[in-house]
Amino acid sequence: MWSWQSYTCIHSESKFASAHCQQSAAMSGLLINQPKYAWLKELGLSEDNPGVYNGSWGGSGEVVTSYCPANNEPIARVTQATLAEYEETVQKTREAWKVWADIPAPKRGEIVRQIGDALRKKIKALGSLVSIEMGKIYVEGVGEVQEYIDVCDYAVGLSRMIGGPILPSERPGHALLEQWNPVGLVGIITAFNFPVAVYGWNNAIALTCGNVCLWKGAPTTPLTSVAVTKIVAEVLEQNNLPGAICSMTCGGADIGTAMAKDERLLELGGNNAIIVTLYGPLHTKQAVDQYLGAIEQAKQQGGTVVCGGKVMDRPGNYVEPTIITGLAHNDPIVQTETFVPILYVLKFKTEEEAFAWNNEVKQGLSSSIFTKDMGRVFRWLGPKGSDCGIVNVNIPTSGAEIGGAFGGEKHTGGGRESGSDSWKQYMRRSTCTINYSKDLPLAQGIKFE
Repeated sequence: MWSWQSYTCIHSESKFASAHCQQSAAMSGLLINQPKYAWLKELGLSEDNPGVYNGSWGGSGEVVTSYCPANNEPIARVTQATLAEYEETVQKTREAWKVWADIPAPKRGEIVRQIGDALRKKIKALGSLVSIEMGKIYVEGVGEVQEYIDVCDYAVGLSRMIGGPILPSERPGHALLEQWNPVGLVGIITAFNFPVAVYGWNNAIALTCGNVCLWKGAPTTPLTSVAVTKIVAEVLEQNNLPGAICSMTCGGADIGTAMAKDERLLELGGNNAIIVTLYGPLHTKQAVDQYLGAIEQAKQQGGTVVCGGKVMDRPGNYVEPTIITGLAHNDPIVQTETFVPILYVLKFKTEEEAFAWNNEVKQGLSSSIFTKDMGRVFRWLGPKGSDCGIVNVNIPTSGAEIGGAFGGEKHTGGGRESGSDSWKQYMRRSTCTINYSKDLPLAQGIKFE
């Protein structure tokens, strides 16, 4: 047993819980070999981890090292997939679909329920891994795993409700119905900022709908991808099912490009929101450079830094949350998505002006307004209001619930994950006409004389 309070590089308080991180920075070698990180091995991780799973573990591509953003210390290594191993994994995953598609939907839901239960047993360890590998505070790391669990629970209920309507036919002795069938192989590409939750949103519902999944996580969070896959694979093995039902390939741009172009896959990914607060570091050193570059661009375009603006003098990728004023709504830096903790404060004169500024950016994932004016609330929600996929009132732009569809518009993409009818994107719809009469009447009452 281990004490959860002893986990290090988990950012749970405003002082960054840094003492243990600084101690580990002074020690050599991989974090996984240090006693305080023994819990990593409880997730099935080791110094060197295979980054390909298609029913068996392998990988012979580039060896990458995963680092803790809180102190830039190495955690462990992962061997990525080659393009040949990606191709092999696609083939094995497609073969696994032949087994999975024959299982009734309620039975598939039972397997998904077991996946949720397995995640519950590992929620603290897996949430801690998200924290030390991605850089989120501990509670947000655990929250990601909880989202996956919640979607599993949601998908279990869905497994007994999937179906299309029976429609009245205009022809006597005929029945008209909609039949929903799985699309087959779903490819899931996830970003670093939600290394568990986004996969969970797609995986649980796709499985329930009768699909198999091939996952490529971010190249900077490979240990999380491996750990999640090990949990899911164990459930499949316990039920004597092919492990390739939930395959995984770690890799860089070459694997991601191959997946995105592969016509055999329904590719699902996302440009997802991230909120970076005082408590956690940026994900990589490159993000720190991006932060500094954005501040410099803002200054060059007439902005004034009124709060923050500096890299913190401590181990890891910590920067000060920054507020910048004096910019115009159409300045290039204001229109740029940077994924760093910089807030641009703009002054507007009219409601119409504010709504227009919200809608002029290329991204369209989430938006929010704070107001007590009920008329403004409904104008914000209406056709001339926000054009984002998520439109909030009096709450932040983050924190979407699994019962509502998650997704954006414009450059963010038009797909949706989770929500009441998200299952439809994982299935293909057929309109079926059944003639149970002895005649062959035509539609629209057409008769040949």
